[in-house]
Amino acid sequence: MGDTNMNAGHGQYNKVGLRELIIKMVALIRYLLNKWLIILMIALLGAALGLCYSLFKKTDYTATLSFVMDESSASQGSLGAAATIAEQFGFNLGGIGSIGGFFKGDNIIEFLKSRSMVDETLLTEVALDGKKTLLVDRYIAYHNLREKWASKKPQLVDLQFRDTTGVFLQDSLMATFYKAILRENLVVEKLDKKSNIITIEVESPDEGFSKVFAEMLIKNATDFYVQTRTQKAKENLDVLTHQVDSVRRELNEAISGVAAATDANPNPNRAFQSLRVRSQLHTVDVQANTAILTELVKNQELAKITLRNEKPVIQVLDKPILPLENDKLGKLKAVIIGGFLGGFLACLALVLMRLYRQIMSGDLA
Repeated sequence: MGDTNMNAGHGQYNKVGLRELIIKMVALIRYLLNKWLIILMIALLGAALGLCYSLFKKTDYTATLSFVMDESSASQGSLGAAATIAEQFGFNLGGIGSIGGFFKGDNIIEFLKSRSMVDETLLTEVALDGKKTLLVDRYIAYHNLREKWASKKPQLVDLQFRDTTGVFLQDSLMATFYKAILRENLVVEKLDKKSNIITIEVESPDEGFSKVFAEMLIKNATDFYVQTRTQKAKENLDVLTHQVDSVRRELNEAISGVAAATDANPNPNRAFQSLRVRSQLHTVDVQANTAILTELVKNQELAKITLRNEKPVIQVLDKPILPLENDKLGKLKAVIIGGFLGGFLACLALVLMRLYRQIMSGDLA
């Protein structure tokens, strides 16, 4: 019997609480409807601000480029036996695995964001809008820096950038540009930690600059990477090529010596063995140089294979294609969003003011 009365009491309490909540909600809606003019004015103000934002905001264009690293070294796999044979003759056809480690993992991300790579990219000459220009000049142009320098730093107005380092004024400006680009324009990251795909994003108000900067950055990094990975193999190939040419010249001279000795005494008397010495000496030279040349040519071909297998190291998956993605906000969309935010904030402010007055007057209940 007691439990029944308790449940009935709870049911009545819930009904009373729900009734009061509905009454307060209706009263709040009526209050806001009475303030419709204020809400409308603030909503129109928000719409106007949204329209101004869409008209005056600079549109940023984002160029996205993705690539994957080829960290395998063919010379350490299928060419391992060939490298071992070559080492017997004093040539190191591999020996570059440690260089690959420099580009593994997150190292390549920091490398792409390094001062040297960004500076080299900015000082790269490219074709934009039908004319050749340095990317750094394009960067200066869309920032209107020369107009700003005219009043504050006139000595910089006529500064011409060169593809070099060690110039104090140029290097100091490049340092400033580098920090700004890392902060505002360039993002290099792995979208998924489990994959090896790395993405480069360049965002700027200049669509051409964004596209070409991303492309030149990966090109310069690829050139540096290929040069680094193939440096040892190329040096070995150059040495082998020089030795092959040298031995071939000596072999040709030895063959010519045999022919000359034979022509000088075509029918030597067998009783005089000394007449055959000169021809025999040149014949020995021919045989020795032939054996040496055979081994050198083998190693030269192995070096060529090693060099070819070290070249493909960065594979671009997606390149930026015009038109680029942008954050431009349409006028109608800006008006709708601005008006909605203005009306919402107006309602929120009016509700908070009403609650404050009720609390201060003790009429909240």
